[in-house]
Amino acid sequence: MKRYKFWFIAGSQHLYGGDVLRTVESRGAEMAGFFDAELPCGVVFKGTMKTPDDISNCVREANHDQSCAGIIAWMHTFSPSKMWINGLVNLQKPYCHLHTQYNRSIPDSDIDMDFMNLNQSAHGDREHGFINTRLRLARKIVVGYWKDGTVLNGLSSWMRSAVGAAVSRGLKVVRFGDNMRQVAVTEGDKVEAQAKLGWQVNTQPVGRLAEEIAAVTDGEAEALLNAHREKYVFALKDDQYDAALYQTKEEIAIGRILDEQGAEAFTNTFEDLYGMEQLPGLAAQRLMERGIGFGAEGDWKTAAMTRIVKAMTSGMPGGTSFIEDYTYDLEQGRELSLGAHMLEVCPSIAAEKPRIEVHNLSIGDRRPPARLVFEGCPGKAVLASLIDMGGRFRLIIADIEVVKPIYKMPNLPVARVMWRAEPDFVTASQAWIMAGGAHHSVLSYDATPEMLTDWADIMGVETVRISAKTDIETFKRDLFLADIAYKLC
Repeated sequence: MKRYKFWFIAGSQHLYGGDVLRTVESRGAEMAGFFDAELPCGVVFKGTMKTPDDISNCVREANHDQSCAGIIAWMHTFSPSKMWINGLVNLQKPYCHLHTQYNRSIPDSDIDMDFMNLNQSAHGDREHGFINTRLRLARKIVVGYWKDGTVLNGLSSWMRSAVGAAVSRGLKVVRFGDNMRQVAVTEGDKVEAQAKLGWQVNTQPVGRLAEEIAAVTDGEAEALLNAHREKYVFALKDDQYDAALYQTKEEIAIGRILDEQGAEAFTNTFEDLYGMEQLPGLAAQRLMERGIGFGAEGDWKTAAMTRIVKAMTSGMPGGTSFIEDYTYDLEQGRELSLGAHMLEVCPSIAAEKPRIEVHNLSIGDRRPPARLVFEGCPGKAVLASLIDMGGRFRLIIADIEVVKPIYKMPNLPVARVMWRAEPDFVTASQAWIMAGGAHHSVLSYDATPEMLTDWADIMGVETVRISAKTDIETFKRDLFLADIAYKLC
């Protein structure tokens, strides 16, 4: 995360004289140094903005600096907001307005007009807030004393959202084969996705992948597979080792093509495995564990979102995976969802050491593939589904609690996750279906609804939240009003 830099700027003006401006500069540098040490990304102090030219030049430089992932602005004194117009209307980077002040407390016996002139963030930030609102500028507002945990957490979360935006705007997705035939939700407008989200989604022939797999030597595959022995339990019979070896060749081959294309996400489909011996299972799981986005059945939207959420949550202790709603346990009042997929669930969400196993696969018409089998780790999590509404994208975010599976399911040879939906099964399911949520989604223990919403705000994407507070009548009305608002826009 530290390779992403955020520029910290203070706002003031020449009205207050050189002594005040030198104090503002010193304090801004001190705060940036504190943030740089405490936050997940780098923070660089870019000085005090005192004139319209200062601001325009700073924004122009930020827009063209690929290492700059966003700007954090704080008005130490009163900075007349007309100075900011030309800069802000041209801003192309995520923007955070930090509303704080240098001193925690008012100095009772020392407060005088000199102190008031220097320490007027309450004044300056309101002026700055107006121009942001007047310009309809998408921004994050973080409020509180700059050393407090709530402020650091707010900035940290927003930074991760901004990193997600940076990854999104340069993301390339490789599709091996097309979408699963006749499926609607995995379709979408790839031109709009590139214009709006930055995603370049292009196909590579499945035959090309088959050739690349064939070019991987046994020695290369064996070296990588043996490197997995401490991470996974090898539950393989003697005649099943070759299946795991072939999956490792697929992992290497897919990785090479992704590297060649500069891509960080991919899709495949069991309906197009031309020249391949197995549907990628262990291969897809291993690539996801390395941070690559994945979507099954040609679902490029979920592949891209998996990559973005993994980038946003880099270094955090939980995990993120592609997942699919499969079936339910409908004991009244204790309803649970079972999420899984044919093979491809990321081991970053495993509760215990995953097992490499080989089992028959009833679809795909290929040899039994090797895969990692495990249970998901209990804990709070979110599901996120990006759908194409025709004219706009909608991100649906649902709060869930993953539980230890209540059944052993010894004959289910895939990774599985069982969860309880908020606020309850009926309401959550009605809301998800009403909003158009897909059967594929991204499951993350680290991403928060705030983080995902901030990412969507940066990208200009509609968000829909399903939480403990969800009420169906209100939810239905909000969807109706959103449709009207987007049509008017």
